[in-house]
Amino acid sequence: MAKRKKRQTRIEPTFGASASRRRSGSLSVGPSDRVLPPARRTKARKRKSGRRRARRYGFFGLLRGLVYWSLVLILWAGIAGVGLAAYYGAQMPSATTWAIPDRPPNVKILAADGRLIANRGMTGGEAVSLHEMSPYIPQAVIAIEDRRFYSHWGIDPLGLTRAVIENLVQGRITQGGSTITQQLAKNLFLEPDRTIERKVQEALLALWLEHKYAKDQILEMYLNRVYFGGGAYGVEAAARRYFNKAAHDVTLAEAALLAGLLKAPSRLSPARDPNAAEERAQVVLTAMREQGMIGDSELAAAIS
Repeated sequence: MAKRKKRQTRIEPTFGASASRRRSGSLSVGPSDRVLPPARRTKARKRKSGRRRARRYGFFGLLRGLVYWSLVLILWAGIAGVGLAAYYGAQMPSATTWAIPDRPPNVKILAADGRLIANRGMTGGEAVSLHEMSPYIPQAVIAIEDRRFYSHWGIDPLGLTRAVIENLVQGRITQGGSTITQQLAKNLFLEPDRTIERKVQEALLALWLEHKYAKDQILEMYLNRVYFGGGAYGVEAAARRYFNKAAHDVTLAEAALLAGLLKAPSRLSPARDPNAAEERAQVVLTAMREQGMIGDSELAAAIS
C-alpha cells in the first residue's frame, strides 16, 4: 500500500486587514504596514514617548524648567557681580590705608556773655554723641532711611530689591536703596557721581565700615556729617539752624522734620517750602509708628 503523502499545511502569519489585502493581491500598504528602519523606529518611539510625557507632565515640566533657568541666571549674575566687584575694587587704594577723615574745623561766634551766636565752617556745628542728642533723632532717621540698620551687614538686599521694584513701577528713580552705612561711605570717601563704579566702591567701603566700627559708631558719624540743607552739616548745626536750639532739646515733631530733609535737603527745607517739609515730616512720623518706635498718642501730638 502506497504511503500517503502527508499534506503539508503552510501557516502564514496574518496581521488583520493587511494580511487579507496581501492574500487578495492588493498592493496598497497603509501607514501601519510600513516597515521602518531601526533608527527611524527608535526616533518615532522617542517622539511618542515625549508627547506622552508632555501631556502628562506639561505644567510641572514647565515649572521645573523655569526654576532651573532661574537658578542658572542667578548663578551667572552672581559670578558677574563678583567679577565686577573685584575689577572696581582693584582700582581702589589698599584697605590698610583706609581711615575716617577728620571733621573740618568749625568756627564759633560767641557773644560777650559766652552765648553762641553762630557757627561757621563746612560742618557748621559741633560733633555730639548719640547720648547727647535727642533720642528721637536717630529713631526718626532709622525709620525713614534704613529700618533694618541694626540687622544688616552694610548692604540691605531686601531694601535694594524693594527700591528697584518701586523705581520700575514709577518709571523713574524714586528710591535709592542705600543703607545708612553706604551713605556714610559715600560722604566720607567718594564723589557724588551716579556710576556703577561708585556704587560698587560704596558697597565695598560699607562692608569695611561695618567690620571696623560698631553700629552706634556708624550712626553717630553719619548724624554728625550728613547734610541737612541750609548750609547745616550734622544734627547740632541743623537743630540750631532750623529751631535755634541744641540737638539735645529737639522734640519728636522736629526730629521727624530733620529726618525728612535727608531725602532732598534743599527742596524740602522748611526755610524754602514749609508745606513740603511738613508733609515729609508726617511720612517720617507714620514710619516711626509702623515700626513701633512711638505710640498713637505721640503720633497724634506730633502731627497736631
